[in-house]
Amino acid sequence: MTISRPTDGLLPGLADPVLESQAVFRAVLDAMSHPGTIVDLAMTLSPPPPLDVATAAVALTLADYETALWLDDGAAGPAVADYLRFHCGCPLTRRCEEALFAIVATPAAMPPLESFQAGSDDYPDRSTTLIIQLPALGGGEAWRLRGPGIQEIATFSPAGLPSPFRSWVRENHALFPRGVDLILTSGSSLAALPRSTRWED
Repeated sequence: MTISRPTDGLLPGLADPVLESQAVFRAVLDAMSHPGTIVDLAMTLSPPPPLDVATAAVALTLADYETALWLDDGAAGPAVADYLRFHCGCPLTRRCEEALFAIVATPAAMPPLESFQAGSDDYPDRSTTLIIQLPALGGGEAWRLRGPGIQEIATFSPAGLPSPFRSWVRENHALFPRGVDLILTSGSSLAALPRSTRWED
Protein backbone atom coordinates (compact mmCIF):
# COMPACT_ATOMS: atom_id res chain seq x y z
CA MET A 1 0.00 0.00 0.00
CA THR A 2 1.32 3.43 -0.92
CA ILE A 3 1.59 6.00 1.85
CA SER A 4 1.62 9.61 0.69
CA ARG A 5 3.06 11.23 3.85
CA PRO A 6 6.86 11.51 3.58
CA THR A 7 9.19 11.76 6.55
CA ASP A 8 12.77 12.95 6.91
CA GLY A 9 12.82 14.68 3.52
CA LEU A 10 11.44 11.76 1.50
CA LEU A 11 9.54 12.78 -1.62
CA PRO A 12 5.79 12.11 -1.54
CA GLY A 13 4.25 9.12 -3.28
CA LEU A 14 0.83 8.98 -4.91
CA ALA A 15 -1.36 11.90 -3.85
CA ASP A 16 -4.44 9.66 -3.61
CA PRO A 17 -3.08 6.14 -3.06
CA VAL A 18 -6.37 4.33 -3.65
CA LEU A 19 -7.67 6.14 -6.73
CA GLU A 20 -4.31 6.69 -8.40
CA SER A 21 -3.08 3.13 -7.83
CA GLN A 22 -6.32 1.85 -9.33
CA ALA A 23 -5.80 4.07 -12.38
CA VAL A 24 -2.19 2.91 -12.79
CA PHE A 25 -3.21 -0.73 -12.38
CA ARG A 26 -5.84 -0.32 -15.12
CA ALA A 27 -3.23 1.30 -17.35
CA VAL A 28 -0.83 -1.62 -16.82
CA LEU A 29 -3.63 -4.12 -17.58
CA ASP A 30 -4.51 -2.18 -20.73
CA ALA A 31 -0.87 -2.19 -21.86
CA MET A 32 -0.49 -5.91 -21.10
CA SER A 33 -3.72 -6.66 -22.99
CA HIS A 34 -2.53 -4.70 -26.05
CA PRO A 35 1.24 -5.31 -26.39
CA GLY A 36 3.17 -2.46 -27.98
CA THR A 37 0.42 0.11 -27.31
CA ILE A 38 1.65 3.24 -25.53
CA VAL A 39 -0.49 4.28 -22.55
CA ASP A 40 -0.11 7.70 -20.91
CA LEU A 41 -0.71 7.87 -17.17
CA ALA A 42 -1.57 11.60 -17.21
CA MET A 43 -0.60 12.04 -13.58
CA THR A 44 1.69 14.22 -11.47
CA LEU A 45 4.39 12.54 -9.40
CA SER A 46 7.86 13.68 -8.31
CA PRO A 47 9.98 10.57 -7.68
CA PRO A 48 13.68 10.73 -6.86
CA PRO A 49 16.05 10.68 -9.85
CA PRO A 50 16.62 8.75 -11.98
CA LEU A 51 13.06 7.38 -11.81
CA ASP A 52 10.54 8.68 -14.34
CA VAL A 53 6.91 9.24 -13.39
CA ALA A 54 5.68 6.01 -15.02
CA THR A 55 8.50 3.90 -13.51
CA ALA A 56 7.75 5.13 -10.00
CA ALA A 57 3.96 4.93 -10.42
CA VAL A 58 4.09 1.31 -11.57
CA ALA A 59 6.42 0.36 -8.70
CA LEU A 60 4.25 2.16 -6.13
CA THR A 61 1.19 0.36 -7.47
CA LEU A 62 2.50 -3.19 -7.89
CA ALA A 63 5.16 -3.64 -5.19
CA ASP A 64 4.31 -4.33 -1.55
CA TYR A 65 5.75 -5.97 1.55
CA GLU A 66 5.39 -9.45 -0.02
CA THR A 67 7.20 -8.68 -3.28
CA ALA A 68 10.98 -8.57 -3.40
CA LEU A 69 12.23 -5.76 -5.64
CA TRP A 70 15.56 -5.65 -7.48
CA LEU A 71 17.14 -2.35 -8.55
CA ASP A 72 19.88 -2.12 -11.15
CA ASP A 73 22.96 -0.04 -10.39
CA GLY A 74 21.40 3.00 -12.07
CA ALA A 75 18.42 2.97 -9.70
CA ALA A 76 19.98 1.54 -6.56
CA GLY A 77 20.98 4.78 -4.85
CA PRO A 78 19.83 5.51 -1.29
CA ALA A 79 17.18 8.06 -2.33
CA VAL A 80 15.35 5.56 -4.56
CA ALA A 81 15.78 2.69 -2.10
CA ASP A 82 14.40 4.73 0.81
CA TYR A 83 11.54 6.08 -1.32
CA LEU A 84 10.41 2.60 -2.38
CA ARG A 85 10.87 1.04 1.06
CA PHE A 86 8.79 3.79 2.67
CA HIS A 87 5.97 4.01 0.12
CA CYS A 88 5.75 0.31 -0.82
CA GLY A 89 7.14 -1.48 2.24
CA CYS A 90 8.85 -3.84 -0.21
CA PRO A 91 12.02 -5.77 0.62
CA LEU A 92 14.95 -5.02 -1.70
CA THR A 93 17.16 -7.81 -3.00
CA ARG A 94 20.54 -7.69 -4.74
CA ARG A 95 19.85 -11.05 -6.41
CA CYS A 96 17.80 -10.53 -9.56
CA GLU A 97 16.69 -14.18 -9.62
CA GLU A 98 14.90 -13.63 -6.28
CA ALA A 99 12.88 -10.61 -7.41
CA LEU A 100 9.19 -10.53 -8.29
CA PHE A 101 9.70 -7.01 -9.64
CA ALA A 102 12.79 -5.35 -11.05
CA ILE A 103 13.54 -1.77 -12.05
CA VAL A 104 16.09 -1.21 -14.82
CA ALA A 105 17.12 2.44 -15.12
CA THR A 106 20.20 1.78 -17.28
CA PRO A 107 19.07 -0.62 -20.03
CA ALA A 108 22.44 -0.60 -21.80
CA ALA A 109 23.95 -2.42 -18.79
CA MET A 110 21.01 -4.66 -17.87
CA PRO A 111 21.51 -8.41 -17.37
CA PRO A 112 19.93 -10.85 -19.84
CA LEU A 113 16.27 -11.69 -19.25
CA GLU A 114 17.25 -15.26 -18.41
CA SER A 115 18.93 -13.93 -15.25
CA PHE A 116 15.52 -13.28 -13.71
CA GLN A 117 12.95 -15.69 -12.29
CA ALA A 118 10.95 -17.32 -15.10
CA GLY A 119 8.52 -19.19 -12.85
CA SER A 120 7.88 -22.92 -13.15
CA ASP A 121 5.57 -25.12 -15.19
CA ASP A 122 3.33 -25.49 -12.15
CA TYR A 123 3.57 -21.82 -11.08
CA PRO A 124 4.37 -19.69 -14.15
CA ASP A 125 3.04 -16.62 -12.32
CA ARG A 126 5.97 -16.76 -9.89
CA SER A 127 8.21 -14.90 -12.29
CA THR A 128 9.79 -11.47 -12.44
CA THR A 129 8.07 -8.47 -13.98
CA LEU A 130 10.70 -6.04 -15.25
CA ILE A 131 10.07 -2.29 -15.35
CA ILE A 132 12.57 -1.04 -17.94
CA GLN A 133 12.97 2.74 -18.17
CA LEU A 134 13.86 4.02 -21.64
CA PRO A 135 14.70 7.44 -23.12
CA ALA A 136 11.64 7.14 -25.41
CA LEU A 137 8.96 4.65 -26.42
CA GLY A 138 9.21 5.73 -30.04
CA GLY A 139 11.90 6.63 -32.56
CA GLY A 140 13.92 3.44 -32.18
CA GLU A 141 14.16 0.31 -34.29
CA ALA A 142 10.70 -0.79 -35.43
CA TRP A 143 9.50 -4.06 -33.93
CA ARG A 144 6.84 -6.25 -35.54
CA LEU A 145 4.80 -7.92 -32.81
CA ARG A 146 2.31 -10.76 -32.92
CA GLY A 147 0.41 -12.60 -30.22
CA PRO A 148 -2.60 -12.36 -27.93
CA GLY A 149 -4.13 -8.88 -27.82
CA ILE A 150 -2.75 -7.95 -31.24
CA GLN A 151 -4.93 -7.93 -34.33
CA GLU A 152 -2.66 -9.39 -37.03
CA ILE A 153 0.50 -7.36 -36.31
CA ALA A 154 1.57 -4.35 -34.23
CA THR A 155 4.54 -2.03 -34.74
CA PHE A 156 6.45 -0.68 -31.76
CA SER A 157 9.67 1.38 -31.82
CA PRO A 158 11.20 1.78 -28.33
CA ALA A 159 14.56 3.54 -28.09
CA GLY A 160 17.54 2.72 -25.91
CA LEU A 161 17.40 -1.06 -25.52
CA PRO A 162 20.63 -3.09 -25.59
CA SER A 163 21.56 -4.77 -28.87
CA PRO A 164 20.98 -8.37 -27.63
CA PHE A 165 17.44 -7.53 -26.50
CA ARG A 166 15.77 -8.97 -29.60
CA SER A 167 17.28 -12.42 -28.98
CA TRP A 168 16.43 -12.20 -25.27
CA VAL A 169 12.76 -11.58 -26.09
CA ARG A 170 12.70 -14.54 -28.48
CA GLU A 171 14.28 -16.82 -25.89
CA ASN A 172 11.86 -15.58 -23.26
CA HIS A 173 8.84 -16.24 -25.51
CA ALA A 174 10.11 -19.78 -26.19
CA LEU A 175 9.72 -20.54 -22.46
CA PHE A 176 5.96 -19.81 -22.49
CA PRO A 177 3.97 -20.28 -20.26
CA ARG A 178 7.07 -19.55 -18.18
CA GLY A 179 9.07 -16.38 -18.74
CA VAL A 180 9.27 -12.80 -17.56
CA ASP A 181 6.87 -9.96 -18.41
CA LEU A 182 8.16 -6.54 -19.48
CA ILE A 183 6.79 -3.07 -18.76
CA LEU A 184 8.64 -0.37 -20.70
CA THR A 185 8.41 3.18 -19.37
CA SER A 186 9.43 6.66 -20.44
CA GLY A 187 8.30 9.91 -18.86
CA SER A 188 4.67 9.41 -17.86
CA SER A 189 3.99 6.73 -20.49
CA LEU A 190 4.29 2.97 -20.54
CA ALA A 191 3.91 -0.01 -22.85
CA ALA A 192 4.14 -3.75 -22.19
CA LEU A 193 5.55 -6.91 -23.71
CA PRO A 194 4.07 -9.93 -21.94
CA ARG A 195 5.84 -13.26 -22.39
CA SER A 196 3.15 -14.37 -24.85
CA THR A 197 4.22 -11.71 -27.41
CA ARG A 198 6.33 -12.75 -30.40
CA TRP A 199 8.88 -10.40 -31.97
CA GLU A 200 9.13 -11.05 -35.71
CA ASP A 201 11.67 -9.95 -38.32
